[in-house]
Amino acid sequence: MLDKEVIEKVLKEIARRGGEFGEVYVEERVVTNVLCEDNKIESAYSGREKGAGIRVVSAGNTAYAFTNDISESSLLKTARLAAHVARSGEREAILNFSVQKPKYELEILKPPSTVPFETRIEQVLTGNEAARAVGPDVQQVSVGLGDVEKKVLIANSLGQWTEDSLTRVRFMVNVVAIRDGLIQTGYDSVGGVMGWELLDDCPPDELARIAARRALLMLESRPCPAGRMPVVMAAEAGGTMVHEACGHGLEADLVQKGLSVYRGKLGQKVAMDCVSVIDDATLAGKYGSIRFDDEGIPAQRTVLIDQGVLVDYMYDRLTASKDGRESTGNGRRQSYQDKPIPRMTNTFIAPGKDDPEAIIKDTPRGLLVKKMGGGQVNTANGDFVFEVQEGYMIEDGEVKYPVRGATLIGNGPEVLNNIDRVGSDLGFGIGVCGKDGQAVPVADAQPTIRIKQLTVGGTSTS
Repeated sequence: MLDKEVIEKVLKEIARRGGEFGEVYVEERVVTNVLCEDNKIESAYSGREKGAGIRVVSAGNTAYAFTNDISESSLLKTARLAAHVARSGEREAILNFSVQKPKYELEILKPPSTVPFETRIEQVLTGNEAARAVGPDVQQVSVGLGDVEKKVLIANSLGQWTEDSLTRVRFMVNVVAIRDGLIQTGYDSVGGVMGWELLDDCPPDELARIAARRALLMLESRPCPAGRMPVVMAAEAGGTMVHEACGHGLEADLVQKGLSVYRGKLGQKVAMDCVSVIDDATLAGKYGSIRFDDEGIPAQRTVLIDQGVLVDYMYDRLTASKDGRESTGNGRRQSYQDKPIPRMTNTFIAPGKDDPEAIIKDTPRGLLVKKMGGGQVNTANGDFVFEVQEGYMIEDGEVKYPVRGATLIGNGPEVLNNIDRVGSDLGFGIGVCGKDGQAVPVADAQPTIRIKQLTVGGTSTS
């Protein structure tokens, strides 16, 4: 993407101005997005983006500057701008680059670049038509399809040189159903680090029908009773709970700033023995998978909670250096315009040994969550509120009827210490995680789990 001679000049300029650590991040990507709303193509975009970000670290201070002009003169100017934080004297950079190679190849069977734009339009319209055909109560449908193919070059003053490429595809459907003034929604999505073969395994029309049927099912539902009760979360609910109520609190920058309830608890018991939490960027095809993070660190599998004991946090280079350890490969950025920060990749509760069906049968009464909605969490104390998009009441060990209007209200650490059953299955969800103004693709997952007691907000008396 750039000659080594140019990169060397930039890094030497940073050192000459006193920078203790210099990094050049170059990115080129082709992004395509198509959105259908109100029975028509609302927007269609395809564009190529290219630019470079330069980071300088000196005396604990960090400066970041970026440019979409990757000529030598522009990069040197950007480097001088970023180097204003340097407080030490002139340094000499001796660079002998070591090229890092990925540990495995990404098999992209149908690269997005080979797919005609008309095909994207057809797939989105197919999803729209399939959702609307499910029933007359379907009033609004939004269908989105996006893909990205990107190449990156990361070089730093430590002599590390990393080049990588990545392809992601994502498809989503949101349905609004209305009957007699009652409004309910149904949502589903699929995505992965792969090409358009994703849509061969998960056809758009099938996904659209699932979302539409979920919305119509909720029209038939009863108001959810409120109160404290057992909550069974099915694997298909996705890992929103582990991502929001636990995962963010295990990102090292929040821990070091005192904004995490898990600060100072390494080696301590923070969950039941049956609970292990893992962040694994190496899982094949998952939406949060990478081969290198955005600092050139190889992707890793990091055990965060091992059989209830907190054993690690998620680190990037800077937070790792503060704790005197190595990065876990969790330094991620939205684009060349952003500096890397600790972020999750594919985060999940590890499967257990329980039969998922037996977990429900052994629950006399409670709420079964099959699909999570949105929510919010306070990482400083772990308190959360989550919406339930698809839920059912369990009575006498059987799933009885769907309920609407349910919310889960609780505290992340308390939930981890309140899980008494963990199923042998594992279901993934995908999302775009926001933090510090940046959004990155992630996946989260969990097996079927039972929380012994949790506050359920509803619209009727328990």
